[in-house]
Amino acid sequence: MPAYNEAGNIPVLVEKLSEMFKQSRLRGEVIIVNDGSTDETQRQAQEAASRYRWLRVVNHKVNRGMTAALETGFGMARGKTLLLWPADLQYMPDDIPKMVAKIEDGYDVVCGWKQGKYGLKRFASFFYNLLSRWIFKLKVHDLNSVKAFRKEVVEDMPHLREGWHRYLVVLAAQKGYKVGEVKVKLYPRKHGKSKFGFWRIPAGISDLFSVKFQMSFLRKPLLFFGSIGFLLCFLGLLVGLVALYLRFILYEGYRPLLYLVMLLESLGVMLFMLGFLAEAMIYFQDEISALRKENKRMLDKLNALNDIRKKVRTVQSKVDKAVPNPSKGGNQKRS
Repeated sequence: MPAYNEAGNIPVLVEKLSEMFKQSRLRGEVIIVNDGSTDETQRQAQEAASRYRWLRVVNHKVNRGMTAALETGFGMARGKTLLLWPADLQYMPDDIPKMVAKIEDGYDVVCGWKQGKYGLKRFASFFYNLLSRWIFKLKVHDLNSVKAFRKEVVEDMPHLREGWHRYLVVLAAQKGYKVGEVKVKLYPRKHGKSKFGFWRIPAGISDLFSVKFQMSFLRKPLLFFGSIGFLLCFLGLLVGLVALYLRFILYEGYRPLLYLVMLLESLGVMLFMLGFLAEAMIYFQDEISALRKENKRMLDKLNALNDIRKKVRTVQSKVDKAVPNPSKGGNQKRS
């Protein structure tokens, strides 16, 4: 739960979460990421964490944005199903069990489909979702709402640039994960101020095309740069044939055409080479990602083994305390 200046919402939010856990009997944890708040958000969250064992709080010293807050929370999460849930009480915890149930039905990613009015942001959200569905061919209504993920989906995500939290669903769908949605109620904000600003519209659209470019071309850079390089080389060949025709058939030499041929052929070869180098970079990036995943699996196994060892030591210490040591207790017998 990313939180920035949400002090007025934290007490009510925690009580709603407590009710949700009791009624649904879900087992889980809540991680509030205080993203550099300047109000009493940190104090309110810490006081709540002292009352509830399922609540943890982590603090950013400065406001680093939603994407950084998500990566912090996802990195600390220990559950098999992870949810993104803002702390502004515009989405109530009552809808969390529905999201989890959808994941348990076999979906890898579940999007919340907002049901309710949300002011001026409605038009921007409608346009953004419409454009996203058209570009990425996703059959979901709302990409910028609450979300639920299987943990392996989050672990499979690349490092997210600032603002790319909006495209977690798109990136997951590109990797073949199954995406679904459920309707969630949207409530008006009662405390705090909305973080939405119209400056986010051009930023979101530019990020949208940036993600599309990365998904479509940078995964196969040789196809992109090689196609342009081939086109330039072909144009250079045509211009060269025209120059030869002028020189040897019409006996009219035109030196700028020679320079144009050299330019086109040089650019074409350079783009081919750039495509090969980019392909090599993608290959090494994939290898590094695979090594990181393997390293994380080994660390998880090591941590699990250490937990088992700690439990064994705890049990052994209890046994040692309960059973006297004959060497120290004279003729005492073990029972």
